[in-house]
Amino acid sequence: MNAKQLNLEESKSGKDVIIMRKQPIVVLSVSFAIGIFLAGLASSGDKERPVAKYPDDYRHWTHVKSMVIQPGHPLYQLFGGIHHIYANWKAFKAMESGKSFPDGAVLVFDLLEVKNESNSLAEGSRKFIGVMQKDSKEFIDTGGWVFEKFRGDTKERVVSEPKSACFACHEAQKQKDYVFSDYHK
Repeated sequence: MNAKQLNLEESKSGKDVIIMRKQPIVVLSVSFAIGIFLAGLASSGDKERPVAKYPDDYRHWTHVKSMVIQPGHPLYQLFGGIHHIYANWKAFKAMESGKSFPDGAVLVFDLLEVKNESNSLAEGSRKFIGVMQKDSKEFIDTGGWVFEKFRGDTKERVVSEPKSACFACHEAQKQKDYVFSDYHK
């Protein structure tokens, strides 16, 4: 800031006040630079893919089912541990009625380590939570679902390509709107 850009004026209280006079050339330059930056982001191809948001309160949703995958199961390497499935209200109502899931339905797959304590199986640390969120207009290529996986107890996203990482398996469940879990009353 140079002396021409600053003006000292006395206010009604008698104290000096610094008045910054906007220089049109500076404002235009900054605006132009921001515009170029934003245009570069939009056209760079690095646009972040749409993702499901982290469901902070999912443990307050309807618990649909639990199961344990133990050593020897073909999916143990990927999904070994205690599984809990939670459904938000829209997903729960669809499961309860046996109808397709409406937009806004969210399912959470909570996968935890298994601890063997005194001949009982108990929850250990969280491996990940998987999220399926229905938006039939936005996610046509994946059956109307967006998939996300969050590492451990963090909000760190770990799915880079949901079509091959998630939907490839869920595609076999097309007759059940791509969902593996059933609700049992």
